[in-house]
Amino acid sequence: MKLWQKGKKLNKKVDYFTVGDDRIHDLKLAKYDCQASIAHALMLEKIGLLSNKELIKIVNVLSELKNQAEDETFMIETNFEDVHSKIEFVLTKRLGDLGKKIHTARSRNDQVLVAMHLYVKDSLDEIKELTIELFDKLLHLAEIHQEKLLPGYTHLQIAMPSSFGLWFSAYAEALIDDIIFINAAKVIANQNPLGSAAGYGSSFPIDREFTTKELGFEFLKINSIAAQMNRGKLEKSTSMALSLIASTLSKLSMDICLYMGQDFNFISFPDDLTTGSSIMPHKKNPDIFELIRGKLNLLQDLPNQLTLLTSNLPSGYHRDFQLTKGPLLNGFKELKSCLEMMIYSLPKIRISEKIIDQDKYNYLFTVDSLNDEVMNGTPFREAYLKLSQDIESETYIPNKNVKHTHIGSVGNLSLNLIKEKLKLILLK
Repeated sequence: MKLWQKGKKLNKKVDYFTVGDDRIHDLKLAKYDCQASIAHALMLEKIGLLSNKELIKIVNVLSELKNQAEDETFMIETNFEDVHSKIEFVLTKRLGDLGKKIHTARSRNDQVLVAMHLYVKDSLDEIKELTIELFDKLLHLAEIHQEKLLPGYTHLQIAMPSSFGLWFSAYAEALIDDIIFINAAKVIANQNPLGSAAGYGSSFPIDREFTTKELGFEFLKINSIAAQMNRGKLEKSTSMALSLIASTLSKLSMDICLYMGQDFNFISFPDDLTTGSSIMPHKKNPDIFELIRGKLNLLQDLPNQLTLLTSNLPSGYHRDFQLTKGPLLNGFKELKSCLEMMIYSLPKIRISEKIIDQDKYNYLFTVDSLNDEVMNGTPFREAYLKLSQDIESETYIPNKNVKHTHIGSVGNLSLNLIKEKLKLILLK
């Protein structure tokens, strides 16, 4: 069944090619299509196009289907093009001609739009919740490990003293930036496109403000063409938010893989979080974090994919937009699984002790030595040149007991400031 069919049989090859994976993707959208259809039915009753008895019958069937979608027992068989045709078929089968009334004053275009907006709203909230949970885990690790020194590197060369507190809290604060983009994407998703029909509105006396409130949207997408043009923009803005979290977690995963290597040996994980080799019995591989790194590097390309897909399309609907659905739904799935794995595994991290006692880290302390000379009255350039000569002549003696004030800011005051910063962002 297809909502647009007029009785003629469609070529099977064309059918298979045009439908693609939509049935699979639409299983995730089914509950939202039911939710939007219920709101639409309520509005039709409000403006007199459905009686109260008709409304109750339609809502009862839609509520059953919504429950099936939430229980994952809802099916879209191969003789249906998408979730919309399946739902209308069930309504018609159960209610006869009454079921056919549900499509009054709407198009499949705004059905897809509103279902996607509702899905994205909920999914962004879920990602945001997981991101905040990871933020809390990172700050807790920063607090309990804040005094443990960690060599800092630039250009993969030994640079200056850092600390595990500074490292963990850096990624926590980076997630705040990512949450800002989640909030921005949520604003775009929080606009009701229902009632825009095929992009040119409806001649029925529909009440779009009613459905906006009924569906819990903050705003109404007022112009019907603008609502249709939001197809693609919704996906791109959302993909940018997802890709930025992916960027943060991919970098963290790379750090973990690097720091677990024997040449660094800064951290380790329990055996149940590592994998082995089929021929090398000593191996303990960071496969979890390599897969997170790989999955999220691919996810960082999602905004580019969607930009290329939609960049040269004029206003109005085009079938190209169908191809935005799968990548975005899969993007949410991959990011969610990676966040959950990070939340599960990071608290089990083991920190190596007395890393900087190794001789190869003697030069970590040159900046502290230089700053001591300057604080004692030596001009900076003169102190810099003298220290350079000491290093060249191998007469430099590091003071590993010096107080590293440049990493001391990661103390409780700093961690509390990072927490307060997140609270302020969440209030906006």
